[in-house]
Amino acid sequence: MSLWDELTGQSEAISVFKAAADTSQSSMTHSWLITGPPGSGRSNLAYAFAAALLGGDDATVRQVEARTHPDLAVLSTEGVIIKMEDVKKIVASSQFSPSVSRYRVMIIEDADRMQERTSNVLLKALEEPPPRTVWILCAPSEADLIPTIRSRVRTVRLRVPDVLEVADLIERRDGVDRATAERAAREAQSHIGMAHRLATNEDARRRREETLRIALGIRSVSDAVLAAASLLELAGEDAKAITEERDAEERESAMRSLGIEPGGTIPPALRAQLRNLEEDQKRRATRSLRDGIDRIMVDLLSLYRDILLLQLGAPTELVNLAIHGQLVAAGESSSPSATLATMDAIATARKRIDGNVTPALALEAMLVASLAR
Repeated sequence: MSLWDELTGQSEAISVFKAAADTSQSSMTHSWLITGPPGSGRSNLAYAFAAALLGGDDATVRQVEARTHPDLAVLSTEGVIIKMEDVKKIVASSQFSPSVSRYRVMIIEDADRMQERTSNVLLKALEEPPPRTVWILCAPSEADLIPTIRSRVRTVRLRVPDVLEVADLIERRDGVDRATAERAAREAQSHIGMAHRLATNEDARRRREETLRIALGIRSVSDAVLAAASLLELAGEDAKAITEERDAEERESAMRSLGIEPGGTIPPALRAQLRNLEEDQKRRATRSLRDGIDRIMVDLLSLYRDILLLQLGAPTELVNLAIHGQLVAAGESSSPSATLATMDAIATARKRIDGNVTPALALEAMLVASLAR
């Protein structure tokens, strides 16, 4: 399977980038922005394009996948924002000439996590890039970047793939049965990464089912307060599951590279390097928890969206088909206006948490509002 094969439902975008990488055509520019909703494959497309620019052969693809190609530089963050010093480093690196390829490719994932003053550091590099340097930025939308950067990039917008397209990929790539692939793709709302987790991880499926069960069981203010605590705990479990194994692998790799045997004493001179790794992992855990809370919000929005569709008699397919009977019962016990109010409360909670309101308080307020059902 090539890197292009991971890009389900993005044939138009693939055509644009394949043409740009083709030396016989003149559609190449040196600054790109790939936008699209979470799970649409922004990063996958960036790396597929990078592999094509750097040669496209099997060896190059493997190096790009491992992020070890000498002419590829990547900036991503496990924290809430991208640090200015990291942008300065990749900008300095962009001035080097390619060592083995036609181009030097600079990728910034989650470019929307740059603050304005950090973005201005990047802007200078985009205004006058070296002739063989290519920048590829990834962000949910153009509006997430400052106008001066938007004016200096060529934007390629990705669409949300449909459920069957994602199910095809999950079934083929992950080797799961068709029913599991379709359910995962539908409940992930075509988010490819989340569909993979739901299709292959029983604990992830359990946490999602528990989220919906908790929301449907709220009958009083005290229920709402307890439910908020339970949802926060589920988000923490999800975040821990994602980061724990990776943290252990990183620490083991760092110890090995420093020449320290498993269980051995860490020399004082090397402790600072491991402390830096631990700080990076703490920042990743913070972001992972925030992401876990937001995934819960998205799942709850899908729940009330389904209830609203049933109340209105709309023919659109439901996301949560597995609990159809409970959706019908919830819809019959409330009104469309009450359901819309609940969805508004969820949207408000997302904004509050994004604005650093304590998640527990935001969740409590949101779930109390859901009692209007």
